[in-house]
Amino acid sequence: MSSESEFSYIVTLADAAQGRDIAVEADAAARARVAARLGLLALDRLVLTASLRSVADGFAATGEVGADVVQACAATALPVAARIAEPFDLRFLRDVEASVGEDEEVELGRDELDLLPLDGDRADLGEAAVQTLSLALDPFPRHRDADRILAEKGVLSEEAAGPFAALAKLRGKPDG
Repeated sequence: MSSESEFSYIVTLADAAQGRDIAVEADAAARARVAARLGLLALDRLVLTASLRSVADGFAATGEVGADVVQACAATALPVAARIAEPFDLRFLRDVEASVGEDEEVELGRDELDLLPLDGDRADLGEAAVQTLSLALDPFPRHRDADRILAEKGVLSEEAAGPFAALAKLRGKPDG
């Protein structure tokens, strides 16, 4: 595990053996580092809640990543605020990577998508939370006024610029 995670929260097999519940909120410095990593304009809240339990060869962590984020609109760069509540169900296991060669192509089943390797007897649940948040972000956030702003700047909408726009114009003209 990377000791350079922007929001590190180390969990051990012993923690899971006790059936521990976790609730941790990132401080302002950690939120700023995560925001920079994920290309966010702001990260006003980042909360990790999880329940740990032992499973064969490791432990399970189920819970939720909660965040208040501000992203840049994909069309106008205006701020777009969003509240995220992303559930997760992760398994941190020994020898996850040992069963597959480095150059082998692997097809994962639905139940195998959230398998992560343990680092000895530990895992960075904070880093897993940041990765979960990253996957939950809108890849193309759009400000509610984006269409109006773009129209005012003379940018054509998809309908006006699309392949059928020219045909629609021709249909309205008389045959000559």
